[in-house]
Amino acid sequence: MQKRIVLLVALSAGLLAAVLTRVYIAAKEAEYRSRQESLLDQYGTIQVLTYARDTPAGTTLSDEDIRKWKVPKMGLRGQAVELESFRDVLGKRTLVGHKAGEVVFWGDIEGGDPAAKGLSADVRRQMRAVSISVSGAASVSGMVRPNDHVDVIGTFNFPDDDGKAKKGDLVTCTILQNVLVLATGRETAKAHSQGLGAPQGYSTVTLQVTPREAEMLAFAEQIRGRLVLTLRNPNDTSTEKELPNVDFTKIRSEIEELNLKRQLEKLGGNN
Repeated sequence: MQKRIVLLVALSAGLLAAVLTRVYIAAKEAEYRSRQESLLDQYGTIQVLTYARDTPAGTTLSDEDIRKWKVPKMGLRGQAVELESFRDVLGKRTLVGHKAGEVVFWGDIEGGDPAAKGLSADVRRQMRAVSISVSGAASVSGMVRPNDHVDVIGTFNFPDDDGKAKKGDLVTCTILQNVLVLATGRETAKAHSQGLGAPQGYSTVTLQVTPREAEMLAFAEQIRGRLVLTLRNPNDTSTEKELPNVDFTKIRSEIEELNLKRQLEKLGGNN
């Protein structure tokens, strides 16, 4: 009898917990809908495009990749791709990967907004455009173009413990990896993707970076470091971890090992 009572009490407690949980969830859903409606009333709405499924970088967008969604404006106008631009993004490549449900932004689409003037519309939200000076050799003989992805390598006179740089004591290190090129000289990604004019020579390259990365690049140029770009395959999103700083001692101690490794990789590729 006592076990039956305990069982009934436990079942009653479980049912009560389930009911209270359901009531709580319903209250939260109502609160969420109320807040959403309040935002819609306050800011108005726009119909934007979102990704219908997970979309890797380099995907050529089709009807199956995107869908429409109504959202509060809240600063999205001019950045998000709106419904009327649906046809403009079909056949365009994505510059970065996205998850299903994320809003499509012009800064994520190859060439950016075809109706926009200037470069700012092509910069992704929370990112920055920064230009660095590069010579022809430093930009892969001038073959780096808008929409390419590059690594940025710097060579500097690093200071000693007293804060003084030793003349000729150079160190090379990789500063940034897998960075999107927004423009080369005055040729933007938009002009490049639309084939507007022949490629021109340039002495600057504009990169899309985070605010912290922009500070690093600005500092690197101010201390008169030499910056070099290395070109990546567009489908290669890998990054190297813990790349060592390189100086003369490093080269002298590892050059034979590196060359041997390269030869062994060639032999392995021929088999």
